[in-house]
Amino acid sequence: MKIVWRLGDATVREVYEALREERQVAYTTVMTVMKLLETKGYLRKESEGRAFRYRPTQAESTVMTSLVRDFVDRVFDGAASPLVAHLVRDSRLSKTERAELRRLIDGVRS
Repeated sequence: MKIVWRLGDATVREVYEALREERQVAYTTVMTVMKLLETKGYLRKESEGRAFRYRPTQAESTVMTSLVRDFVDRVFDGAASPLVAHLVRDSRLSKTERAELRRLIDGVRS
């Protein structure tokens, strides 16, 4: 999805090529995932010659908000504070990222 959002629209081949720059992935896997995302309503496809061009049906921020809410509901029983606590304790979080979390939380309190 990130690649399709970044490009605005893409074929399976374009997504596959972009992913291959980061890691090994099978073309058929990319095709399967994009078909699944279409089935779930995240992508819409249009015929383009012998291929299909996929476009996102929703803005990235809308999908991210929905996915995060679903994750918090399923993993943390709807409570966001355990997720934030986990993020703050995570050793992969840099000082800058921790400071940004603090700034965001403090900004909401105002």
